[in-house]
Amino acid sequence: MLQADGGTRTAAITGAYVALVDAVRWLQARRDISRDPVFGAVAAVSVGIYWGVPVLDLDYAEDSACDTDMNVVMNDGGGFIELQGTAEGHAFRRTELDALLALAEHGIGELLAAQQAALARP
Repeated sequence: MLQADGGTRTAAITGAYVALVDAVRWLQARRDISRDPVFGAVAAVSVGIYWGVPVLDLDYAEDSACDTDMNVVMNDGGGFIELQGTAEGHAFRRTELDALLALAEHGIGELLAAQQAALARP
């Protein structure tokens, strides 16, 4: 179970990947499909700048009052699938963007590991 506070969309993407893989494995076990149609893992996080500080996985209060809000979706190959960011309080600088992307990459790495651990359980 994921707690979604301010990042319901990113939690849905991350959880949906696990549900998809679980469903595909079930279909394969029933022999309804012969090969795995999933090409790789995907996960998403929210990041933002709250009171001048880059923050990973904003909670509701941080999300509501942040200067910059961004959702990041990545695959397990390190590729970006989606970047969606908004300057809510002030325009963000390239250094802030780089810090947010580094935080997102770290957080998504942790989520990808958690997904694999969940899918490894019987």
